[in-house]
Amino acid sequence: MTYRDSLSPWCIIQHLPKMQRIIIARFRKRNDAEDHLRILKRLNPTITYELLFDPPNALPQDPSREWSNLPVRSFHNHSS
Repeated sequence: MTYRDSLSPWCIIQHLPKMQRIIIARFRKRNDAEDHLRILKRLNPTITYELLFDPPNALPQDPSREWSNLPVRSFHNHSS
């Protein structure tokens, strides 16, 4: 998931044959996605759409960049 996609976690998906799906649109707010979904269903009542929350991944996607390999910074309070 790109950074841009992670800013818009609400998405409308269309179900395709053979258990596939395609993302039609992404939204930052759920109510915007619901409004758009209502319009899509009204315009295309034979197509199956679904509203989905696609949260950004908390862990890195690249296995070589595991959390254990990330640099650790320590902050010490030097006040006496």
